Amino acid sequence: MYKYHELIKQGKATTEEALHMFDSLDTVNIEDMKGRWKGSGFLTNHPMDGLLEAFSWYGKEFIDADNVHPLLFTDRKKNLFKVDPKKMPMGLAVKITVPKNKFVILLFHFMKFYLSTEKPKARLRMLEHRGKSSATMIYDDLPIFDIFRKIDNDNLLGLMDLKGVEQPFFFLLKRD
Repeated sequence: MYKYHELIKQGKATTEEALHMFDSLDTVNIEDMKGRWKGSGFLTNHPMDGLLEAFSWYGKEFIDADNVHPLLFTDRKKNLFKVDPKKMPMGLAVKITVPKNKFVILLFHFMKFYLSTEKPKARLRMLEHRGKSSATMIYDDLPIFDIFRKIDNDNLLGLMDLKGVEQPFFFLLKRD
């Protein structure tokens, strides 16, 4: 696997290295996605690098093909809550630098009750991306696909494809 384990351990790469790694990894089927996954960043000099983590991103939860919680966060007491992605300024986050200071983070947690949902806000389908068909999370209300590739049975590399944004955003998921 070339130097991919070293890149994953470092948690960063160039976009080209990340794409090369993504393309070389095995695909994932929908059944393998079920459960809760802990997310972490994989830095590629993308405008969203570090943004989710700054706001206490936990990861994702896949109940079945039609019921996915795409954004799980933890509050200041470390309790999980599910966020409705359409209430998040995802498109804005790639156009401007979102401050990651204490005030903005506190504001995010203060808005927990506005942002929270118990309803699944995405689904999974097998879609082809970059020449391979793999499990892909489709957001219900946003033009975003998260495509997954298998590092091993408990670790995935995710690629977020946001319509209108040329550079993909990468992240890692570890089975919880």
